[in-house]
Amino acid sequence: MTLTVGDVAPEFSLPDQDKQVVSLSGLRGAPVLVVFYPFAFSGICTGELCQLRDELVTYTDAGVQVVAISTDPTFSLKAFRAEQGFGFPLLSDFWPHGTTAQAYGVFNERAGMPLRGTFLVDAAGTLVFAEVNQPGDARAQSGWKDAVAQLSAAA
Repeated sequence: MTLTVGDVAPEFSLPDQDKQVVSLSGLRGAPVLVVFYPFAFSGICTGELCQLRDELVTYTDAGVQVVAISTDPTFSLKAFRAEQGFGFPLLSDFWPHGTTAQAYGVFNERAGMPLRGTFLVDAAGTLVFAEVNQPGDARAQSGWKDAVAQLSAAA
């Protein structure tokens, strides 16, 4: 299943790095940037999430909440977040393995990991930006920023 702009974003309820459950419906009322990444501590993923960390004010100033999702267990996510100082939750799609990534159409069955999927969900729960990059294909974050700027200008 491939999601496109205009689709309703699939609901999820996943534990964060501190085992606190975060749901998309619980974030409703504000836009949410949902960033799927393959693995904590891997080179490209660390670089992408560190850039997101360093530019987080771009999103928070626009009222956008950021969540990052992988199939790593919560223990790994807690260590990864502490090491890198991420100011956004890291959510675990560990079990049932990859269910949320599957719902968003970004689960790589053979590797057991999500692809690099990025989705901007508006305050009502509709996708206003969707992009999927293959393993090893780092994302250009300019597309996300442009979508956030457009959403912010329309508000």
